[in-house]
Amino acid sequence: MAAGIGIDFGTSNSAAAIHAGRSELVLLEADTPVMPTATYMDRDFQVLTGQDAIDRYIADNTGRTVELVPEVLGEASLLVGQPGASSRSAPETMTQRVYGPALEDPGLPGRLFRGLKRLLGDPNTRRLMVFGQPYRLVALITPVLLRIRRELQAQSERNGDGTLAGPLRCGHPVRFEGRDRNSQALALERLKEACGHAGLLAPGLDFGFFPEPVAAALSWRAAAAADTRGTALTFDFGGGTLDLALLRFAGDDNHILATAGAPIGGDHIDQRLFRELLFPLLGKGEVWRRWGDERLIETRFPFEQYEDLLLNWTVGYTLNQNRFRAPVMDCMRQPPPVGTKFRRLFDLMTRNLGYQVFQEVAAAKVRLSCEESTTLDLPELDIALSITRSRFEALISDLLTQVEATVDSVLARADCTPRDVDVVVRTGGSSLIPAVAALLERRFPGRVVDHDPFGSVADGLAIAAARGL
Repeated sequence: MAAGIGIDFGTSNSAAAIHAGRSELVLLEADTPVMPTATYMDRDFQVLTGQDAIDRYIADNTGRTVELVPEVLGEASLLVGQPGASSRSAPETMTQRVYGPALEDPGLPGRLFRGLKRLLGDPNTRRLMVFGQPYRLVALITPVLLRIRRELQAQSERNGDGTLAGPLRCGHPVRFEGRDRNSQALALERLKEACGHAGLLAPGLDFGFFPEPVAAALSWRAAAAADTRGTALTFDFGGGTLDLALLRFAGDDNHILATAGAPIGGDHIDQRLFRELLFPLLGKGEVWRRWGDERLIETRFPFEQYEDLLLNWTVGYTLNQNRFRAPVMDCMRQPPPVGTKFRRLFDLMTRNLGYQVFQEVAAAKVRLSCEESTTLDLPELDIALSITRSRFEALISDLLTQVEATVDSVLARADCTPRDVDVVVRTGGSSLIPAVAALLERRFPGRVVDHDPFGSVADGLAIAAARGL
């Protein structure tokens, strides 16, 4: 049996595996098989990927002041004078530049791209401008896949297998994000093209796509090392999506009964925590008091203008420009606690601390999986906020409702009831949340098993490739 290769190109993180009798996750980073799905391109169009891309973005933008300048759209010429008139001076042509909206950041060292998988199924997103050059989505995800191919090649050579020639399966979610009816086909077409540019479609190579939740089920069955048979529900709850698959299995045969998915994941939960827990500590809901026309003006601070940029840390550096700083500096003059809140917001904006904040939010979420309470500790912003697991669960209650509705959906599509399911395979980082585990245990008592939350999909894809599935 040829060694099978599996690639899990994820929204937040990616992984890869080789299966030759047994499975082996490939180290994509120095000490871990999990690599952030990130691409960084500097002004010289040099590219970094993975954690290196994020580290470079942080280093280049920490403390950097942003000054947007008008974008030059073109030039207009105006003839000055009257041709043919009696004059010693000939008519002159005056040329003026035509400026558009203030969209250029001349000091921007580079662009960081995260979550591009979400855009693969969007027909309206064809190209993204990078330093004046239009880049197709395919071109921006290819470097990540190229890095994965190189690490796979290196591991294959260490294993004594020579060139990377085995069958390969690339995972795909149950449903790519996108409202167009052709979103799934478009996303797969783009992903396959990027795989080709990365050298993963060599002549004669058996390449194919395979559903991620079904791959997780294959990984679990291989790890169980038993003649398992029956009906399994794979529950894959990762950083960007929730993917479910209901399948009936016996021996080496697998029959997919139904699939279902939802565009929710750990990234959405992190944003929810940031919004609900930290926004009130950064000035949301406060009054902006300042003098104008010899009178005191009081209005609600326009925090909504800051929210999207705060919640998307890859573009958070754009907050460090005067139109955002000036109102915050006004509010910082107010006495505590209001002034203190806006001082925190100012520090977050001017020091570009968004990534660090999200890292601590995610870490606190993880701690709440094994502790009843924890402290959200952000010394850079003078924040030490205690949060209990019960409050955390209340904040994500509507997301849990979506999760349960997706479970109901996959059962309904297969015309099954919870009692028809023999085992539920729980995988993906977000599946570790106790409230999620409790939801599944309530619906499928005594039949829920955990399986490799971060490597199961890549492992299962490699198994599928080796078996020719």
